[in-house]
Amino acid sequence: MSISTDPERRGLPGLAYPEEYLRRLALDLSSRFEGVFNAETVERYVLESYAALLRTSSVHAHLAIRTVRFATDRLTALATAKGALSREVPTVLFVCERNAGRSQMAAALVSHLSGGRVHARSAGSVPSAGLLPAVVEAMAELGIDISKEFPKPLTDDVVQAADAVVTMGCGDACPVYPGKQYEDWRLEDPDGEPLEAVRRIRDDIAVHVRELLATL
Repeated sequence: MSISTDPERRGLPGLAYPEEYLRRLALDLSSRFEGVFNAETVERYVLESYAALLRTSSVHAHLAIRTVRFATDRLTALATAKGALSREVPTVLFVCERNAGRSQMAAALVSHLSGGRVHARSAGSVPSAGLLPAVVEAMAELGIDISKEFPKPLTDDVVQAADAVVTMGCGDACPVYPGKQYEDWRLEDPDGEPLEAVRRIRDDIAVHVRELLATL
């Protein structure tokens, strides 16, 4: 079942009534994951995802779409980790502190350079409210649009679903599971840097990504 992410088209109330709004989102996702998760599990994931995004979101008007995307991705990751969904391609998880620059660029570059043959996710140990404008601009120069991406908190389900986990200055925030490929990339933080410096960081990440893809 396809899920509409437009609250107005689906007749959802605004964020002034989050309980009813979230209940409707959970019903939609329960239909999508029928036979994989029960309704209680789906509702819990929707509520947790909404609460996590609400803590850092600066534009509440986007919470409808973001909650659907975040909860759907987490449930998909959990189903994959438990074997309920097949692993069609390898999955890489990139983790930095704010998920506003380095990890977002790395995930986008994996999707771009692999031609979709590797799935990438990103998350932050302490996510910020939005992506760094210079990072969005630097990626757009390569023809890669990340303007609709948003910082996401690190959750255990996406770690479990990853074949490789790459950290970028987030300390010990990422849980360790046996049988996974772990790497730590020493990269300059683009926060507060001019576009020229962000370009250098972007190109450095691209070198690391190409090396990583060769191992997958």
